[in-house]
Amino acid sequence: MTIRFYRSEFATIVFHVLWGALTAWGQSQPAAPASAPVTLQNLGKPMLLPYQCTPDDQQWAGLDCSESEPCPIYLELSATESSGARLFVTGNIHSATVTLYSVLLASDDAGLTWSEAHSRIRGAGLDRIQFFDIATGWAGGAVLFPLPQDPFLLLTTDGGRTWRQRPFFGETFQGSLQQFLFTSRTDGRAILDRGPASRERYALYESPDGGETWAFRQESDRPLELSRPTAARPAWRVRADGPSQSFHVERRDEERWSKVAAFAVKLNACQAP
Repeated sequence: MTIRFYRSEFATIVFHVLWGALTAWGQSQPAAPASAPVTLQNLGKPMLLPYQCTPDDQQWAGLDCSESEPCPIYLELSATESSGARLFVTGNIHSATVTLYSVLLASDDAGLTWSEAHSRIRGAGLDRIQFFDIATGWAGGAVLFPLPQDPFLLLTTDGGRTWRQRPFFGETFQGSLQQFLFTSRTDGRAILDRGPASRERYALYESPDGGETWAFRQESDRPLELSRPTAARPAWRVRADGPSQSFHVERRDEERWSKVAAFAVKLNACQAP
């Protein structure tokens, strides 16, 4: 018996044989390791948060930077909170005119080492954080460029080891998150600032499911306030320190504050590629 192959049939057979061999080879190779997160060591001096300005960053932000006239880049920290032995700090990276990325820093060892607990969000800033218990917490912010818009929360239910982003709305919202407060793992309220152009500038929303969804409750042309339960004095704070040009993360020791860590304000500048 004579078996004949036409060219198309022969090409198909060769393709499948080669594809099978390549697939088997690929499965036998170890997966490329993911880039490890940068860990900052607290040696007593202000730590420098890594930032490498890219051409895409410059184009997106409209930065005109050159080697002779680089664009200064800054770190701004705004709030801190603890969850058991873990410590968190929120903030953003910005130029003189544009917010570039959000920042969420975490330490598992009382401030000796630090890493970023959530990937940076372009154009956004995080300025509030709350933990209800050792496992459940929220960090709040908004997109700040070109104008404040699309407020959101980062949610965690495992003590800050992982976070997931949840917007307040499914569509674009012009305004920012002014306050939020959770009185249980599920019940929360938030005040949004719609901006000075809005007739009823301030709006109150409530969440029944830990920040997953929000429902409108009230609006006003005057600032609204959330009723906060009486609590002990805060044990942690973030403070800008002029002489060292850094932000200090400090812990209360009775009537005094002690520096636990410091982060440099000035980061690597943007230059022409």
